[in-house]
Amino acid sequence: MKTNVGVVFGGRSVENEISVITANQAIQAMDKEKYDITPIYITKTGKWYSGEALLNVDNYRDTKKLLSMCEEVYMRPCYGDTNLYRVKKGLFQSNVVAKLDVVLPALHGTNCEDGTFQGIMEFCGIPYTGCNTLASANGMDKITMKMILKECGIPVVDYCWFSDKEWDDKKDVTVANVESKLGYPVIVKPANSGSSVGIRAAHNREELLDAVDYAISFTNRVIIEKYVQKLKEVNCAVLGNYYECTPSVCEVPVRSGEILSYQDKYMSGGKQSQGMRSTQREIPANLPDESTAFIQQAACDTFRALDCDGVARIDFIIDEATGDIYINEINTIPGSLSYYLWEYSGINFSELIDKLIEIAFRRKQDFGFKAVNYGGNIFAAKSAGGSKTGGKFGAKTGGKF
Repeated sequence: MKTNVGVVFGGRSVENEISVITANQAIQAMDKEKYDITPIYITKTGKWYSGEALLNVDNYRDTKKLLSMCEEVYMRPCYGDTNLYRVKKGLFQSNVVAKLDVVLPALHGTNCEDGTFQGIMEFCGIPYTGCNTLASANGMDKITMKMILKECGIPVVDYCWFSDKEWDDKKDVTVANVESKLGYPVIVKPANSGSSVGIRAAHNREELLDAVDYAISFTNRVIIEKYVQKLKEVNCAVLGNYYECTPSVCEVPVRSGEILSYQDKYMSGGKQSQGMRSTQREIPANLPDESTAFIQQAACDTFRALDCDGVARIDFIIDEATGDIYINEINTIPGSLSYYLWEYSGINFSELIDKLIEIAFRRKQDFGFKAVNYGGNIFAAKSAGGSKTGGKFGAKTGGKF
């Protein structure tokens, strides 16, 4: 029998459209002899839909019309229930659209890639590809990610961070802290956004004020990093799990300005429907052997430190003035699943998906041996003195909670 794969994409995220592209690329690459595919699109308002019309990217030009050709669906957050249900059932129609064997999240950005969706899958008990809830959350948040990596001795650029409320209440103090700790220029980023959304460079105080105001329109926490002026960006993907993983070849994405922008990543040369494949890149990267080896090892170290599974892309910065190499960020569900890096590593897109599904089933099996019950039912245990509160709630506090 074929394995029924639910491919989930879209979501309440500024990267909704990029997610659609990733999902459709993955679906096209999947071996139809091995898999039945159930596409599941999450709208920007958070509703779930399924239907064949979702498989044509051109249909997304008119979302209202697209959804009219699909049916609204949902999953029940009950462990062991892996069914996808219809919201509206016909008179002689089953309320089950499909029974999912495994889920492939092709989701990007906040409310999707940050552990939110992964937590739903954990509640359902359904195997899913990619990073677990904790790794997804830490990987999405640039602040906690850098804290973890720094503690593990993995190099990151100097940074500082603050919340939107701190910015509102103590703007002068916050600006002074940035200037004393980092100086100019700096890069201002939303802490939990991706695809270069909300990112700006600041070369003076006026630009800093504008950049932070822009960043907090996307998030409640902002990270500011020392800007490496003579930099080269290098990316490396990793495939595997938290104890055994393999790096891909490295690439150098080509940027049009100071930072690699949304347009550089997804709209280079007018290729608006190719996702990360649209990015102009040097691949394999023309780097000294020792630099390539360092980056590939650091990519695997990052993958393990964050407890990752599946495929992730780790982005690096090389300071060409000093030769220093830093981790910039990790993408726990990378655009196009970084299949273009694995092609150069001898793994085609179809084989990559096979490996991701294999890893998902293996993780589910491994955690099936872990205890979820400890010591039996404490409420059924008998004791001479009754409960620790003397048999009545609040007995130790004079009868009050």
